[in-house]
Amino acid sequence: MLTDTKIRTLKPRQSAYRVADANGLCIEVRPSGAKAWRYRYRYAGKPSIITIAEYPATGLADARAERDRLRALVKGGGNPSVAAKIQRAARIEQAETTFGVIATEFLDKRAKDGLSTGSVKRERRLIEKDMAVLKDIPIRDVTAPLLLACLRKLEKRGVVETAHRARSFAGRVFKYANATGRPCGNPAVDLIGALEQPQTKHLASVTDPEKIGDLLRAMHSYQGSLVTVAALKLAPMVFVRPGELRKARWQDIDLKTAEWRFTTCKTGTPHIVPLPTQAIEILKELRPVTAGSEFVFPGIRSAKRPMSENTVNAALRYLGCDGDTITGHGFRAMARTVLDEVLGFRPDFIEHQLAHAVKDPLGRAYNRTAHLPQRKKMMQAWADYLDGLRLKSGR
Repeated sequence: MLTDTKIRTLKPRQSAYRVADANGLCIEVRPSGAKAWRYRYRYAGKPSIITIAEYPATGLADARAERDRLRALVKGGGNPSVAAKIQRAARIEQAETTFGVIATEFLDKRAKDGLSTGSVKRERRLIEKDMAVLKDIPIRDVTAPLLLACLRKLEKRGVVETAHRARSFAGRVFKYANATGRPCGNPAVDLIGALEQPQTKHLASVTDPEKIGDLLRAMHSYQGSLVTVAALKLAPMVFVRPGELRKARWQDIDLKTAEWRFTTCKTGTPHIVPLPTQAIEILKELRPVTAGSEFVFPGIRSAKRPMSENTVNAALRYLGCDGDTITGHGFRAMARTVLDEVLGFRPDFIEHQLAHAVKDPLGRAYNRTAHLPQRKKMMQAWADYLDGLRLKSGR
């Protein structure tokens, strides 16, 4: 029988050799000097051998214990080699179906489908940091209490909105796992209503006519690149979502019909933006500069990508408008308020132009061309109103 001392004295040879212990256990010494425990047995009348573990990571006592377990398996009619393959496959499957692996796979797919760089960064942070405790857990083992414990830590940090975003993202990951043949239920659904409600913070906007005029004059005085200047001038005029503006494509804009047709980034539905004459003039001036790119507002480093998502906000900050005064998204709130309360346009016209979900009296969603003639008049009236405020001081 082997002893620890004897094992340590075994020297490598030109070819591998084995030294027996007892009851099928032996140690194999390889030319490299590495040593491994192996178990010899007979199954269905045929001799077989299986590797147990490496030495010295597994000592003599543990190797004998594992041999005894395998002997019992053989006596019970099992095949250690088959059992090892099943265990190995289970370990591989477990490693490939953790919450972190599937969440990353899901995010990579969304990135390829066009998810914005900023959103990719935020969701990757959810995986890598905010929900890191779940990363290495098999997704089927992530229960509602386990997920809630993770989200409660975010609440305690005071980032309640992040906790809600993490729950929502986890729900999409579970749904993706189920759809791709890795059933796990969806514990995120069970947690709806379980978290603190975040305090609503409206995106900064300006609705006072005098302040709007001051803001527009400041924006028109901006001395940056022509691309940024054009985006600044168009942002309040067309009041689309910031991501839709910066990703605008020339192929979607028809200067003859004065229409910009695209699919909204939030709801994925077709949308039409009637372009007032002021917008047409801006686009005509910009076209010779950026016509070589598919994007109306190409990025600084590469014309193959749209401008950065922070470009308009950065320009506003440069002009002295902080985040509590106005944001790129705040132009939507500005238009909604002023078009309704000052210019008196029908709320459903405004909601259509904001690309919000609007239904008719029968509960059916209106199509993108609903009230288009009236919306064209509204958009021209809005552009004229903005010009009037900007020029009111005589500038």
